[in-house]
Amino acid sequence: MGPFIETLTHRWRSSGSLLCVGLDPDADKLPPSLRTQRAPLLAFNRAIIDATAQWACAFKVQIAHYAAIGAERQLERTIAYIKRRYADTPVILDAKRGDIGATARMYAREAFERYQADAVTVNPYLGGDALAPFLEYADNGVFVLCRTSNPGSGEFQRLSSGGRTVAQHVAARAAGEWNGNRNVGLVVGATWPREIGAIRRLAGDLPLLIPGIGTQGGDLEAVLKNGLVAGGAGLIINISRGIIYAGAQDEDFAGAAGRAAQAWCGEINRHRGEAEAGR
Repeated sequence: MGPFIETLTHRWRSSGSLLCVGLDPDADKLPPSLRTQRAPLLAFNRAIIDATAQWACAFKVQIAHYAAIGAERQLERTIAYIKRRYADTPVILDAKRGDIGATARMYAREAFERYQADAVTVNPYLGGDALAPFLEYADNGVFVLCRTSNPGSGEFQRLSSGGRTVAQHVAARAAGEWNGNRNVGLVVGATWPREIGAIRRLAGDLPLLIPGIGTQGGDLEAVLKNGLVAGGAGLIINISRGIIYAGAQDEDFAGAAGRAAQAWCGEINRHRGEAEAGR
């Protein structure tokens, strides 16, 4: 077990939560009182982080929401804030990087040295050599796209070769040759709950980052039934819009986000308990 997985495992236990809060702010959806500030995304994020941290096993930041408007510095400061105030809660940079060797090394430096993320999402389409620069950061986590939540993902991820789908081949590689530093996880969408069980069997106890619950309509009960490992952990269930925009136009937006996080955490744990009881 690498350092990132140890940190994540400890947070699962200390928080009693599998909820990941996605910090994907849209400047047009911020409360009016924040829009005139010099760093509005940062101000919004800080309030959301403080309101939801006790219910979160991790935070996930989507780089595009910052880079699209030249707000990378606010992203850096958001991650620094989490590390300063909630050092036991890992931060996942959702960047979906994947490129040839020299460029991949720069992307790995960007994620782990510039932004100081604890983990990053990567695209395996170019093969293992494109992932190697990320995997070499043994203290950090690397979440490999496996079965993504978008409707068109099956165009390639469900293609079959040698009796396995492409997604299943990715899961097997991630659990095997790519996991030499014990720092690999998988991204598996909640919108495909029937496939999670097969991926879990190939992936062993790798952590699964699960998007697609909430706005995208993923089946939470089925995700927990098929994706939990022994001890009731193994999942990082990401919810972004359903939490951060719970009251985004209201001046009590942070309070609304905190209540939404608490409710989602309770709902996850209810189904988690049912899944564990049914084993």
